Amino acid sequence: MAVRAVRGAVQLERDEPEHMHEQVSALLTAILGRNALDPDDLISVWFTATPDLHSDFPAAAARKLGITDVPLICAQELDIEGAMPRVVRILAHVETSLPKSEIAHVYLGAAAALRKDIAQ
Repeated sequence: MAVRAVRGAVQLERDEPEHMHEQVSALLTAILGRNALDPDDLISVWFTATPDLHSDFPAAAARKLGITDVPLICAQELDIEGAMPRVVRILAHVETSLPKSEIAHVYLGAAAALRKDIAQ
């Protein structure tokens, strides 16, 4: 087993708690599924949100999924002019037997435009 980092992002349509939970849950589920991971493989997860998202903590979605014994932290993205609005990003540290080259980074919907080089 190795420690690997998995990235992901999703753009929300609106800043509402339920919508955020739904979209962040979909992103986390996709990250786990595409990398053949389960919650026990998670070491820690960083969530960032653009400054226009303030209705809830993205990590609350992970807790609703039952991820309760993994350290989670939320932070605000830099407020860069022209940046894509309403984006939640994830950086998950995981234990996996996958080599770096096989890690699936997940960018859902419009967020795929953020990292066309690694989006799956």
